[in-house]
Amino acid sequence: MSIEFKKVGDFSRGILFELLRDSYSFNCNYEQKCSSDWHDCDDFFFDNLHIADKCCFITTLNNEAIGFVCWDPRNMPEYVEIGHNCILQRYKGNGYGKIQLKEALNRIAQNDVKKIIVKTNDDLIPAQRNYESVGFTKSEKRENSKSWNIDYELYL
Repeated sequence: MSIEFKKVGDFSRGILFELLRDSYSFNCNYEQKCSSDWHDCDDFFFDNLHIADKCCFITTLNNEAIGFVCWDPRNMPEYVEIGHNCILQRYKGNGYGKIQLKEALNRIAQNDVKKIIVKTNDDLIPAQRNYESVGFTKSEKRENSKSWNIDYELYL
C-alpha cells in the first residue's frame, strides 16, 4: 500500500468531479442536487492551480486517485472551512478517509488557524464518525435543512 498526496495539477480537469460523483454514488440525489457545484469546484481549482496547490490535494493509492480534500482559507486565521472531502466508494471503510483528513488538518494547522469547521449530513454517518475520530465536535444541527445540516468544529 502506497498512499501519496498529490497536486491537483498532476491530474486532468474533471478528476475532482469524477471523484465526487463516485463517492456519493450510493444516493443518486446527491448527484442531482450537487452536480453543478461539483463541476464548479473542478473548474475553479483547474482554473486556479496556484490556489489548488495551497488548499487542495488528491489522495492516491498505488498511483490511482482515490479521493481528495479541499478547504477555504479566506477567513484565516479565525477559521478554515473544509469543503469537499471524499473517498471513492470501493475504498471506503479502509481508513483512507481518516488518513486523508489527518493530512488536511496537518496542512491547515501550519497556518496558525484557530478553528476548522466542516459541514455534513444526517445520512453521511461514516463522515460524521471520521470527523469525530480526529477530534471534531458537533456544534450545530439544523432540522429540515435542504443543504448540509450538521456543523462540526475543531479548535486548534
